[in-house]
Amino acid sequence: MNRKTSVSRKTKETEINVHFNLDGSGKVDISTGIPFFDHMLTAFSVHGFFDLDINAKGDLEVDYHHTVEDVGLVLGQALSKTLENKKRIVRFGDSSVPMDDALSRVTIDLSNRPYFVYNFPDDLRVKGEFDTYLAKEFFQSFCVQGAFNLHINSYYGVNEHHVLESIFKAFGRSLHMSTRIDKNISGALSSKGTLL
Repeated sequence: MNRKTSVSRKTKETEINVHFNLDGSGKVDISTGIPFFDHMLTAFSVHGFFDLDINAKGDLEVDYHHTVEDVGLVLGQALSKTLENKKRIVRFGDSSVPMDDALSRVTIDLSNRPYFVYNFPDDLRVKGEFDTYLAKEFFQSFCVQGAFNLHINSYYGVNEHHVLESIFKAFGRSLHMSTRIDKNISGALSSKGTLL
């Protein structure tokens, strides 16, 4: 089963090229022009065992929003393409990851029904060069285009870097778990017989 794909998207605001391999080993080549975002995407890939190449150019002189959101859109499209009809996958994934002072849990259902829940410590809303709200925009875009339930719960943390890193690592681990092939599943894991 070939679960690799390439997706490109070009608008007046961004130009993004993604190569995504669900069954990789965590090899990355990521360049978005936003170093912290590159670091988070690397953590996602390494802990999800995905091979991921991203080349993104955006209007960073305006702000980071367009680039971060559009990378999420393209990654969601890539996930949908690699999973096609979602046959034989485990479907559900759940992972909790600590990072020093922070603890986050990410739960996924590859249900073909986008739904997004995001709970983040209130006192860490906007700090540093990479405003923390951008992570929410990324995950929402990924979730909608990837057509899955995504519940992100960051329980606590005092360092926004640690909180975000725990989220991205937990997201990688949960997505890895939910996309695995199970020999006991012959079609879609649903009492309806389909996830479409």
